[in-house]
Amino acid sequence: MKKIFLFLTIAAGSIICVPASAQLRVNVNIGNQPAWGPVGYDHVDYYYLPDIETYYYVPTRQFVYLDNGRWIYSSSLPYRYRGYDLNRGYKVVVNQPRAYQNFPMHRAEYSRYRNYNGRQMIIKNSNDSRYVVKDHPRYYRNRGRD
Repeated sequence: MKKIFLFLTIAAGSIICVPASAQLRVNVNIGNQPAWGPVGYDHVDYYYLPDIETYYYVPTRQFVYLDNGRWIYSSSLPYRYRGYDLNRGYKVVVNQPRAYQNFPMHRAEYSRYRNYNGRQMIIKNSNDSRYVVKDHPRYYRNRGRD
């Protein structure tokens, strides 16, 4: 009886110690996104701000802007944009590494949002209550309710 118990204990211990062969990794950075960013996204790498042709890199909480041909990372906007209201400007979510390297394409594609000053809707089909900011003037749900 002792041998069977010892064998079962060793067998159970070896099963527990075997590492899992499949692992799932989910990268969610909701807590890192700034309050002025659009809601409805589980993950954001960059925001592109068409009004001032600047990026905001969410993981490090830094603005990325062009200055004399060089991309600068800074915790604040440059002095020339001191009056810019982050809450009112349009933001484009760009999930790609070093998004600023595609600046000419982003500039052309999102130029229609310069001086937009309209309401920025949450992403379509986002019914998750985590992403809805109720009674917030910047966001609305275009579904005929709320």
